[in-house]
Amino acid sequence: MKRLSKEFFERDTIKVAKELLGKIIEVNGIQARIVETEAYSSDPASHAFKRTERSALMFDTNAHVYVYLIYGMYHCLNFTTNKVGTAGAVLIRAVEPLEGIEKMKVRRNTQDIHNLCSGPGKLCSALGINKHFNGLKLGKEISVYDDGHKVKINQSSRIGIKDAQELQWRFFIENNKFVSR
Repeated sequence: MKRLSKEFFERDTIKVAKELLGKIIEVNGIQARIVETEAYSSDPASHAFKRTERSALMFDTNAHVYVYLIYGMYHCLNFTTNKVGTAGAVLIRAVEPLEGIEKMKVRRNTQDIHNLCSGPGKLCSALGINKHFNGLKLGKEISVYDDGHKVKINQSSRIGIKDAQELQWRFFIENNKFVSR
């Protein structure tokens, strides 16, 4: 397996969102395959629509971890993209568990493997990702690898947003049982 380089993330957010599908994320010895992503740039549904203290990471970095809390209780994992100065991040919506599945089941309090990581909050809980990871460079505590796995990509509107619903910036592996519902 080859670790993805900083240059991989220093590209257009939509391209990165598509090409992350099928890649492997590793956190603390746990591995999972990325099966669903969403692209966010400076569109109205993005935190980067307006530059704020929270969204600055999307403007000022690439190949970094961006973690935020939704509904006051669920963490969401993103990777920053684009050239520095141009906002972008890819939300990791769902992953397929590969290694460390028993630990994921304990963290999520479920035996249903298809329910472990089939949503952004679920995968963060299963992988043990929280605000501690926010701002870290990829390759430190979280790494992303390419093992050559080939995928067939489908796309749709992003989930759970009010603005920019016309943008088809949700990407997922066709017929994968671990994609969110």
